[in-house]
Amino acid sequence: MSLVAAAVCPHPPLIVPELAGAAAPELDELRAACDAAVAGLLAAEPEVLVLVGDGPQTTRFNSADYGSLRQYGLDRYVRLWKVNCAGGERLPLSLTVGAWLVGRSRTTLPRLARSVAADATPAECAELGAAICGETERRTALLVTGDGSACRGPKSPGYDDPRAEAYDDGVARALADPDAEALLDLDPVLSAQLKAAGRAPWQVLAGAVRATGGDWRGELRHHSAPYGVTYFVASWAPA
Repeated sequence: MSLVAAAVCPHPPLIVPELAGAAAPELDELRAACDAAVAGLLAAEPEVLVLVGDGPQTTRFNSADYGSLRQYGLDRYVRLWKVNCAGGERLPLSLTVGAWLVGRSRTTLPRLARSVAADATPAECAELGAAICGETERRTALLVTGDGSACRGPKSPGYDDPRAEAYDDGVARALADPDAEALLDLDPVLSAQLKAAGRAPWQVLAGAVRATGGDWRGELRHHSAPYGVTYFVASWAPA
């Protein structure tokens, strides 16, 4: 595979304006950063987009599979790519939001998706990233979805944890540099304690970049922690 670009985005359901309701403007800046990151992927002229996010288990999805936002209060299906009888309602939230973000771009490029088990080891994540690299010879762009810690303050989903800020700052530096080895060094136990859903997907990205080789440049497009959950948007490209 020729990995020509990669992007990192979060996957909060509230990024979908119809779900956020009156609070939708609060995430306008985040949506704009995600749109810019997806546009950056398309600017690299890939032949296929591969979406990676966390899930209950490591799974490969068909291009016709879809996710639903019904459990979050919006009766809407989000398709990965094509509509045919072979698809099923299989996408986890991470890939459902990823597919929604790609859909906003109106691209017609083929899309594939992989979930990685939330408790996968760093070595397993890196192996999956390398395996994704070996699946096709087409120019490929990766969209990796995952949130940072969910312990930023007493009103956060995981309550307040004094370790969360330093953890998120480290991830931000690794995404900006970019530093694949720093992402692979993220501790699965600490990440789980801080409810950082992006740990495993970020390590898949790191494995893919390490397998591709060469020098890479990064841009941290967004870093915030509204509602006590940390969101990152970043773009990586060969230097």
